[in-house]
Amino acid sequence: MQIEQPNKIYVSDHSIVYSCQYHIVFCPKYRRKVLIDGVDVRLKELVLDKQDEYGYQVIAQEVLPDHVHLLLALDPRVAPVDVVGKIKGYLSHELREQFPWLKSRIPSLWTRSKFISTVGSVSLEVVKLYIENQKNV
Repeated sequence: MQIEQPNKIYVSDHSIVYSCQYHIVFCPKYRRKVLIDGVDVRLKELVLDKQDEYGYQVIAQEVLPDHVHLLLALDPRVAPVDVVGKIKGYLSHELREQFPWLKSRIPSLWTRSKFISTVGSVSLEVVKLYIENQKNV
C-alpha cells in the first residue's frame, strides 16, 4: 500500500511503513560526454523499465552528457549500493548493445564510483533535537 502526503510518499506492507529516498549520481568512465544522441533518452527508458524488478521507484531523473542524476525511493531492507550496481550493470549491457559506438569510445561504460545520499524532509539537527527531547516526554 502506498500513502501520499504533500512531498512525502509512505509505503507499507504487513510489518513496516517507510519513506526512504536517495539522490544517486554516477558518471561514464573518464567522465566522457557520451550520454548524447539518443543514449540519454534510452537510458531514462531503461531505468524506468526496471523499477518493479529491482525494487525502486523513480521520483526524478536527469541525464547530462557526462553524468546521471536519479532520485529513487527504495525499501530500507535493500542496500542502495546493490540497487545502483544492478542499474549500472543493466544500463551498461543494454546501452553498449544498442549503441555500438560506445564500445569504441570507452573500455567500460561507467566508473566504479557513485554518489548516494539520503533525502529527507527534516535536517539532522531536527532529528537530534527530537531524540534528545524524548527524555522529557
